[in-house]
Amino acid sequence: MDFGRSERGQHYLDRLQAFMDEHVLPAEPVYAAQRAELVAAGRPHGLPPVVEELKAEARRRGLWNLFLPDADDPAHGLGVLSYAPLAELTGWSPELAPEATNCAAPDTGNMEILHLFGTAEQKERWLAPLLAGEIRSAFAMTEPDVASSDARNIRTSIDRDGDEYVVNGRKWWTTGALDERCRVLVVMGKTDPAAEAHRQQSMVLVPMDSPGVEVVRNVDVFGYADQHGHAEMTFTDVRVPVSNLLGEEGGGFAVAQARLGPGRIHHCMRALGMAERALRLMVDRATEREAFGRPLAHQGVVQEWIATSRVEIEQARLLTLRAAWMIDTAGAKGARKEIAAIKVVAPRVALAVVDRAIQTFGGAGVSPDTPLASMWAGLRTLRIADGPDEVHLRDIARLELRERAAERSSAG
Repeated sequence: MDFGRSERGQHYLDRLQAFMDEHVLPAEPVYAAQRAELVAAGRPHGLPPVVEELKAEARRRGLWNLFLPDADDPAHGLGVLSYAPLAELTGWSPELAPEATNCAAPDTGNMEILHLFGTAEQKERWLAPLLAGEIRSAFAMTEPDVASSDARNIRTSIDRDGDEYVVNGRKWWTTGALDERCRVLVVMGKTDPAAEAHRQQSMVLVPMDSPGVEVVRNVDVFGYADQHGHAEMTFTDVRVPVSNLLGEEGGGFAVAQARLGPGRIHHCMRALGMAERALRLMVDRATEREAFGRPLAHQGVVQEWIATSRVEIEQARLLTLRAAWMIDTAGAKGARKEIAAIKVVAPRVALAVVDRAIQTFGGAGVSPDTPLASMWAGLRTLRIADGPDEVHLRDIARLELRERAAERSSAG
């Protein structure tokens, strides 16, 4: 395994670091002020103008759609391993940097499956404007009435009626659906409840303005109202043409796995970026503040927090880079165990580091005066999103047991 950065990868990392230092991080207070103005004006999911300014600057610098694998965009030629440090760097400013570079979820995953499974018509109508950053999208899979950690439970129906599909159901945590620029939903539902368990589901593209699509409410996360929103939605006799099927009927699980594999690398590296920023804030705070007659940095317990955080971040990063390397060399299916492992480890490590930083800051750590509280909320949610820890641990255990059984069978 070689985790060394290619010359091209280092080139993009240097350029992205400059963009972060010169534009993104200084824009954070501007973004917060503009969001507050939009909320006061009754547009909580409107886009602060500074985001479009950052997007224009990112495009000017060639820092655009960097998540795409090299085969899809030879302009940058980055594999998953080369992209991983870039994703980590954007994690320093999770609300701004991913979108500024058009590398924000859920659009990245939706663009990837449109590229892999979309028809020429679907790509022209939806993929092209997504790649250009002109619209946003959402992914509707999770449902409030079932345990969606087992996607076989979903109840949303997708019934064929002539040349149309009719969608009925209820979804929630449909991230991005409340953004004023959201134009299309990727909806997972059952096309054949009588089929084998993993062949019952399909995915269809549903325009946001389709009759019968209703946003019931935004669902806050620990009291935070995300600018893009996390929608609870209902679909009542929503009709879309059969040509809106993504992939094949009964292929919903395959599409979902193609979407979630590399995307988990993105989430995990951004989580480590948040952890790095939290550690930096912790060190600075410990150096600047005094308690009981000496700087916090001289307190043994604080030194232990700092050291433990550094060790854990480095361990998690190495595991994440291994998973990225495995995807590049063996594909997402071949890296299944490594992807599951980092999806457990990276959010847990980042959450622990942020928690120590909050403790170091005291009351300020849980206030809006630092990014730590919102980081904590996002990272705690990540232990559930894209599959809870327990599901990934179960998968790892099953793979280990299966591999050992195969070894014993081969030997005897």
